[in-house]
Amino acid sequence: MNAYLPSLVGGMLIGVSALMLLLLNGRIAGISGIVGRLAQGIGLTTNLAFALGLLLGPLAYLLMFGGWPVVQITTGWPLLIVAGLFVGFGSRMGSGCTSGHGVLGLARLSPRSMVAVATFLTAGAVAVAFLRGVGL
Repeated sequence: MNAYLPSLVGGMLIGVSALMLLLLNGRIAGISGIVGRLAQGIGLTTNLAFALGLLLGPLAYLLMFGGWPVVQITTGWPLLIVAGLFVGFGSRMGSGCTSGHGVLGLARLSPRSMVAVATFLTAGAVAVAFLRGVGL
């Protein structure tokens, strides 16, 4: 099997699910927005279905491919947790996360999403360069 096939299929499924949410419900599929609305009790059925789909996706992968993908994480849990908190804080400040801006915002040619994605990528590159520079 081609090593890129799971990524290609995953990307296509993300695109199809985002398109279905937009066409059938008129909503943009940004994970931070979905989780935020879910926490506020807004649109429970749709948001819960989308969140459950995200959680069940790895199980579908396991059933389809018979094993988990090999993932190499070269840092410890404390740094991963801090990085996750920064991503969550940044996505709320940017009124959307990488999926909302990156998947749908860019597809809609949204200038705001173009700036957000450029900011995400630049901040990520700077963070990696800094952390490697200090030996983390």
